[in-house]
Amino acid sequence: MKTFLTLDIKATLLAIAMGIAMLILAWPIYGLFFFLVMLWFLVVSAVVTFAGTAYKKKKNLYEKQRGYKNVLANGLLPLFFVVIFAIGAYSASGTIELFAIAGFLSAVSAATADKFSSELGVLDGEPRSIFGLKHVKKGTSGGITLLGLFTGLIGSFLTSVTIFAMPHLTLATIPVFELFYIVLITGFLGTVFDSMLGYFEERGTGNKFTSNFFAAVLASGVCLIVFALIA
Repeated sequence: MKTFLTLDIKATLLAIAMGIAMLILAWPIYGLFFFLVMLWFLVVSAVVTFAGTAYKKKKNLYEKQRGYKNVLANGLLPLFFVVIFAIGAYSASGTIELFAIAGFLSAVSAATADKFSSELGVLDGEPRSIFGLKHVKKGTSGGITLLGLFTGLIGSFLTSVTIFAMPHLTLATIPVFELFYIVLITGFLGTVFDSMLGYFEERGTGNKFTSNFFAAVLASGVCLIVFALIA
């Protein structure tokens, strides 16, 4: 086996290790939920990666394999929130648990949105720089298209809907539909911020891995700030 979906061997082993950690930390019920959400992210990410393969190969934009840095960039923050969830569960703090779930879902939502935006956005017309809106070459970091923005929102939606499959947790402080909308919007904001960071990548500051990670940080941060204000 050279790849599992889009992950090379090292990335697959790391993803498995992180998934097992999530299972153990939040065992039994929520461990399975966190694990399945991450698996869902991996599956839908693979689908959009394979979409338009012939066109992407023709334009030299096809990237089938992802390495361990991709796994860390997209999985480290969700794992952090699972650790926070475990602390909340140990201390019997429903508030900490709820905030950890919101942060986890927002981080994954941002990662999914970015994957959809980048993989499907290149199938649209000529992109424009997110700053200044000048035309840029396809595949340029910081370039955006209408299709990319729209599919990014779809990617965020596909993570947000997992909220309705979430095991029961008392949501006395916030209705589940409000949580859904917060995760949806912050996930989309994450991919927009990723494009902003991509603009600076082209100028030598950061790389796609740091952009992915900090986009998820922003999404989770905004989500938790909103949570704190309305909870």
